[in-house]
Amino acid sequence: MENQKRTAREILTGYQGRPIRIMEVCGTHTHEIFRLGIRGLLSPDIHLISGPGCPVCVTPVDFIDEAVWLALERGVTICTFGDLVRVPGSRMSLAGARAKGAEVRVVYSPLDAAEHAEAHPEKEVVFLSVGFETTTPSSCLAVQMAMERGLKNFSLLTANKTMPAAYEAMAGATDLFLYPGHVHAITGTGDCRRMAEKGVSGVIAGFTAREILTALAVGVARFREGEPFFANCYPRVVTDEGAPAAVRLVNGMMEPCDARWRGIGVMKDSGMKLKEAYGAYDARVRYGIPAMEGRENPACRCGEVLQGRCLPSDCKVFGRGCTPEHPIGACMVSGEGACSAFYLYSQG
Repeated sequence: MENQKRTAREILTGYQGRPIRIMEVCGTHTHEIFRLGIRGLLSPDIHLISGPGCPVCVTPVDFIDEAVWLALERGVTICTFGDLVRVPGSRMSLAGARAKGAEVRVVYSPLDAAEHAEAHPEKEVVFLSVGFETTTPSSCLAVQMAMERGLKNFSLLTANKTMPAAYEAMAGATDLFLYPGHVHAITGTGDCRRMAEKGVSGVIAGFTAREILTALAVGVARFREGEPFFANCYPRVVTDEGAPAAVRLVNGMMEPCDARWRGIGVMKDSGMKLKEAYGAYDARVRYGIPAMEGRENPACRCGEVLQGRCLPSDCKVFGRGCTPEHPIGACMVSGEGACSAFYLYSQG
């Protein structure tokens, strides 16, 4: 193991040649690379770029506005993962709505939200379903549970997204993708192979120090060869076929839809919504949520950070008006956000 680690370090520290841009799509990779000090090992010719792989960060402002409207205007109980509570909306965050009397509960899974609905039949409960292919199956399972138990007071407000469109959108900003291992544990390796066929290289990486270093080193070594490639550096978890049962579950209950990504805009068929047959569990259908056009704070450059067009430290409010305690943008709120990583580890 030590020899493998030392070899990876030698490749990464000794690389010389055409500068290589590596986009770590996943926010967990961004934070782990900082925490482990990997950036400090890299040759000056290797440049890491943070991409749009933080689900909270790419969730648009209008989604927060919808959730606030549900909480304040319709009096529903909002169940959500913790990071979303402090993400700014056009007028206020969910934390602001809670201060005005709304019931906003932090849960650890969609199933927790469904169980809360079952325990409180007098309340209308909406779970904020955000995330990529990794977390979407659990939202479908929550709807299944609600159906099996006859719950009439549970629904999802969906902002689920799929990664292939983001890979396509970001292809021009990077020479090499560090693909998220947990996403491809579900979807398999097909999307990555198709990107390589289109001339975009990438490696699937795990999340330990050894796995990240190995993936980066393999990527740099293969990049030297000059031909587009794909390598699965997380084979103990990611297989070619992924998790067919999870994919079937999602495809049976949800369908693709156009979706807005913060900083990128609307991308065709990059989102997932419940099929019409499950409309009773779709909060937009159930409550007739009006169309909303979110307004971001113009001082925040979160959108550019998510596109790899600037570093968090290039933003004039980074570390000044915008901190984890008082965030202006979603990338500073989220535990997977690039801005919070740069702030917490004092790099940039």
